[in-house]
Amino acid sequence: MGSTPRRSPRRLLGVLAASAVALTLFSSATTAGAADAPAAAKQTTAAKATAAQPLSTSTPVVFVHGYTGNASNWVTAMSVFRANGWSSSNLFAYEYNSYGNNVTNAQGLATYVNTVKARTGASKVAIVNHSMGGLVSQYYLKVLGGNTSVSHLASIAGANHGTTYAGACLIYTTCQQMYPGSSFISQISSGDETPGSTKYATWYSACDGIIIPYTSTRLDGATNNNVLCQTHIGYLTDTVVLGQIARFVAS
Repeated sequence: MGSTPRRSPRRLLGVLAASAVALTLFSSATTAGAADAPAAAKQTTAAKATAAQPLSTSTPVVFVHGYTGNASNWVTAMSVFRANGWSSSNLFAYEYNSYGNNVTNAQGLATYVNTVKARTGASKVAIVNHSMGGLVSQYYLKVLGGNTSVSHLASIAGANHGTTYAGACLIYTTCQQMYPGSSFISQISSGDETPGSTKYATWYSACDGIIIPYTSTRLDGATNNNVLCQTHIGYLTDTVVLGQIARFVAS
């Protein structure tokens, strides 16, 4: 035993991380992490009501990118949704001005959702957002009353309670709004964070690196999924997590 070479802490962490990734890839039928108990309890009634119903892939999905993002961020996600039964005609990507004002961006989202509903004939859409797209989505659902038009809200590493990382771009209004403690954050987080009959879920990780603190993504009343280890941008190509989100939207 004494003659066995000792692995360095860095190498040991690398081995553990590789093992964790392999386990995750071969466990795609399970959740990315443990859903927070309080949020799960709030949705127990809704879960029972829908348990016996077939999954629906007819709901139009609107993807909302993050700061400096665009529609191309959702190429992998749309592919995963198509693999889970969606047609391309029901998948949409909303684009907005990352350097403008998130109130205006949320108003634009409201108009976009109405356009999607008119085009597809659907009464509601599902929204999947990433990063600052969480702020745009939350303002639309809560302040503008958009929850009546949204069946599911999936927030991937959403800056739902802000991130101190936004301190690097405070010359822009959107980053001022994204900083923790801003009046914008107060508007969307005071009172009920998950209004209406919309089903809410979030995915967050300690390895995020951009959403600081990483728990900022969680919403009271949502099913909050703690992902073992994923980077902020890595989510956009994580087919395991995106598959879970597709199944959540279909529920």
